[in-house]
Amino acid sequence: MKGKQLRIIFMGTPDFAVASLRALVENGYNIVGVITAPDRPAGRGKKLSESAVKKYAVEKELKILQPEKLKNPDFLSELKELNADLQIVVAFRMLPEAVWAMPPLGTFNLHGSLLPQYRGAAPLNWAIINGESKTGVTTFLLDQKIDTGKIIFKEITTIGENETVGDVHDRLMGIGAKLVVKTVDAIAEGNINPLPQEELFVENLELRHAPKIYKEDCRINWNKDTESIRNLIRGLSPYPTAFTTFINKESGIKTVVKIFFAEKELSNQKQKAGIIISDGKNYLKIACYDGWLKITDLQMAGKKRMKTEDFLRGFKNPESYFAE
Repeated sequence: MKGKQLRIIFMGTPDFAVASLRALVENGYNIVGVITAPDRPAGRGKKLSESAVKKYAVEKELKILQPEKLKNPDFLSELKELNADLQIVVAFRMLPEAVWAMPPLGTFNLHGSLLPQYRGAAPLNWAIINGESKTGVTTFLLDQKIDTGKIIFKEITTIGENETVGDVHDRLMGIGAKLVVKTVDAIAEGNINPLPQEELFVENLELRHAPKIYKEDCRINWNKDTESIRNLIRGLSPYPTAFTTFINKESGIKTVVKIFFAEKELSNQKQKAGIIISDGKNYLKIACYDGWLKITDLQMAGKKRMKTEDFLRGFKNPESYFAE
């Protein structure tokens, strides 16, 4: 059987998933249903917002299901009626067995890491935060536990020294979309040999995890080394974004500042971590224990993102503040 003969259900929500759905649709695969998150209130006006996947599916006139609960009997009945041969999951939520085990060819997931490393919700962020030099995408068959199923294919990409998670995310969208198509064809042709992740374990292997990122994970600790802080900034840029608080030394007034990019300057400086130096026009540096981070892109609460030179035009006497 050819991949384009299969009846396929696609499950996903954000932009990252749209690239894979688009690749399937534009290459003539038979998408009989799209499962995505329910519309949610968003923005100041709390207007209902559709997921990126739904917007694309509407544009292509695909059948859409938006269940609140995946174990809902009505949803399971609708899903069964679609009579899918295969289900594909890209950036969606955890599926109950009643869903992932339904189609005869099973359900596979596209994950943004080189499994078994970085299982979890935020694999791209944590790979960069931890200073990895490479990452990739993996397709694997779903089973009872999160991100533990048998591996089908992998694709590797390097992480550039100055790349942010946004850069890597955008590149992996395209790589992942091609891998999804490749995986569908291989499954249809019976040309896969799924590999248990345990077979990739070696002695003393440190499994790194990728849990959901919370606000406190984004707070910069200036007592750390320049490389660790810079990796945190890159791994959270442009979203959800690393942040610090500028505190006025005299008044104690606090200003929350998001930092999108910084350059590392190693030195034997003896300044206390968090001290700010600046010429008030072109540069702003913050002390770490082994040097300085020269901030190049930042954003004050309620303002837009800007270059340091533009930021300093409106933020006077930066050296009267320290970062915490």
